[in-house]
Amino acid sequence: MVVGVLVADCLLGDVHSLKEKRSVVRPVVAELRKRFEVSAAETGDAGLHRRAEFSVSLVAGERAHVVEVLDACERLVAGRPELELLSTRTRVLDDDDLE
Repeated sequence: MVVGVLVADCLLGDVHSLKEKRSVVRPVVAELRKRFEVSAAETGDAGLHRRAEFSVSLVAGERAHVVEVLDACERLVAGRPELELLSTRTRVLDDDDLE
């Protein structure tokens, strides 16, 4: 078993309220979930209207698959014109790391 986590810190474009932030964040989370069949959520900076942190996680049988999916998720977030990807952190844990 392999567990992977990606955390992406983003700056939002022309957003002036938390309501506008939700209209940008929700479609990104929904697309990550639907396209890649991962768990995805906004996990940080909830009170800041121009910043968003997305977290993505998945469990798979092979490390290569986990890395491939997390890389694709990062590319999706980076490719969104309404977001500026500031940084990402990725962690992949194998069975040996979980004990």
